[in-house]
Amino acid sequence: MHTRAFQPGGPQVSDVGIGTWQIGGAEWGDVSEADALGTLTAAADAGITFVDTADIYGLGRSETLIGKFLAARDDAERFFIATKLGRNPNPGWPDNFNADTIRMHTENSLRRLGVDRVHLTQTHCIPHEIMRQDHVWAALRSLKDEGLIERFGASVETMDEALTCVEVDGMASLQIIFNVFRQKPIDVLFDKAKEKGIAIIVRLPLASGLLAGKFKKDTTFAPTDHRNFNKDGDAFNVGETFAGLPFEYGVDLADELKTHVREGETMAQWAIRWCLDHDAVTTVIPGARNPKQAAGNAAASDLPPLGDATHTALRDLYRARIHDHIRGGY
Repeated sequence: MHTRAFQPGGPQVSDVGIGTWQIGGAEWGDVSEADALGTLTAAADAGITFVDTADIYGLGRSETLIGKFLAARDDAERFFIATKLGRNPNPGWPDNFNADTIRMHTENSLRRLGVDRVHLTQTHCIPHEIMRQDHVWAALRSLKDEGLIERFGASVETMDEALTCVEVDGMASLQIIFNVFRQKPIDVLFDKAKEKGIAIIVRLPLASGLLAGKFKKDTTFAPTDHRNFNKDGDAFNVGETFAGLPFEYGVDLADELKTHVREGETMAQWAIRWCLDHDAVTTVIPGARNPKQAAGNAAASDLPPLGDATHTALRDLYRARIHDHIRGGY
């Protein structure tokens, strides 16, 4: 497992981390506590140190399970824990954006995680008009000054939102959707983030599993899985599901991409490696529902770069046949 600095001069984190939306047990189908803890253990055994969660994942279940995982380990200090706030239904929008609620949500996350201070707190895809104001960022700066959080960042949906957040005083990181199907950050964000010393956390590198290459057009998902109820953006931003592509079209594209996958690699590992080949990326956080997935994702860190010819071919494909099919804010 390779590491990268979280901001210039900052702590080293694994360049492949783990996202824990899945182990919240909601919006991805059921995941048992045993499977969730086994998945976290497998990730740790593979060298992963960056763990991303949010207070909304299972309404605190993901954070609670991470807390149990950390409490059972003698090396808990080696993990970099990032959480998110802003989408909790208690009290919900717009009250989630005032200083007292931000403090409450932060303190609740710390309690569930079993820590006195979290390494990174991120706003969780909050409205762009709120990002343009300073009161949320001022509240987070105060929590940082008090030592409840070490740094703050923003998880965003669109590149316009990312460019707004790049200019925020004290912004440490941006979490974005980035994968073979969603390449816009290369053109509009990466150079600016590097100039500002802002870490880039990549979520959904596998486009909700499309880029694992195992789906067929008739694949079905559990009723509680967002890949069923949000495939057309009926519940939240469609970009969070299949990268915003129509499912059947995404399956066709993924089948074509299999010709680029090198011998001895899974398609998922290949897709994660593509993300890692961009030096603006700090860490990639694929989710996992079981230990095998977590270990397989981690192995992408040690793969060699894909090479210029492959990157050129994928850029050309994106421009010609993917960009115009992406739905939702981008």
